Amino acid sequence: MKKVAVVADSIACLPPELVSEYQLQIIPINIQYEGKTYRNGKDLTPSQAYQMLERAPDRFASSPASPGEYVRAFRKASEYGESVLCITLSSKLSTVYNMAQLAKEEARRDFPQIPVEVLDSMTAAGGEGLVVMAAARAAAEGKSMAVVTKLVKSLRDKVNVIGIMETVRYVYRTGRIPKMTSQVGSLLSIKPIFTITNGVVGIAGFTRSKERAVKRALKMMKDRVGTRPVHVAVSHADVLEEGQKLMEQISARFNCAELWLSDFSPVMGYATGTGVLAVAFYVEE
Repeated sequence: MKKVAVVADSIACLPPELVSEYQLQIIPINIQYEGKTYRNGKDLTPSQAYQMLERAPDRFASSPASPGEYVRAFRKASEYGESVLCITLSSKLSTVYNMAQLAKEEARRDFPQIPVEVLDSMTAAGGEGLVVMAAARAAAEGKSMAVVTKLVKSLRDKVNVIGIMETVRYVYRTGRIPKMTSQVGSLLSIKPIFTITNGVVGIAGFTRSKERAVKRALKMMKDRVGTRPVHVAVSHADVLEEGQKLMEQISARFNCAELWLSDFSPVMGYATGTGVLAVAFYVEE
């Protein structure tokens, strides 16, 4: 039995093979569509979720898992871990962290013999996934809870996320850009570039084409990484071939200590739409 079992939410965009290999418990975030609730990654595929979003974006919404679902995941994780570490989506983007904290208190009452800790990843999507994977590898090596939590806290400030959207149509709904910018963007078909820094999503610029946006994103990454070893997660919103091409470009240009491809969470797709390409990374010290 490991000293630490790791729990995360489905917004971490982790490939199924990594989830299985490291015995991760992934808690699905809920998607509401036309009066029905679906568990992200359980009841429908990412592609199906994006089709729903495209058909009726105004009837597509999301909500965090309940504390009870977290408690059940903690109990399951305790079957192969002496303690449980739950890593969540940025608390600045969702109430997921709050739900996990409530679950921690319930778990303390229900099975006090199993220590449970909850940490805010201060990022999202592949950035959260990279933090989770670093914790999972440390846990697989037999590291203690104190060591794993220290690693997470030191790493979450180093993770960068850069993403490219097909349109400003969806992000406008979140209030992150002015209405006039949204209208002009739709007219010119510009591609917004977004970042996630310190747990907050921001718009870093616009380009006239996705190809230019990818070049700019790679340059931003190069400026921050240089030739140092880097851990990278690439994710895509229902554009697999584009995601594979971006991963190939990164593999050729960077000294990758870790590189994987996954689906960009449809829960985040509410604010970004389909066609997103995102790269999360941090430099290996």
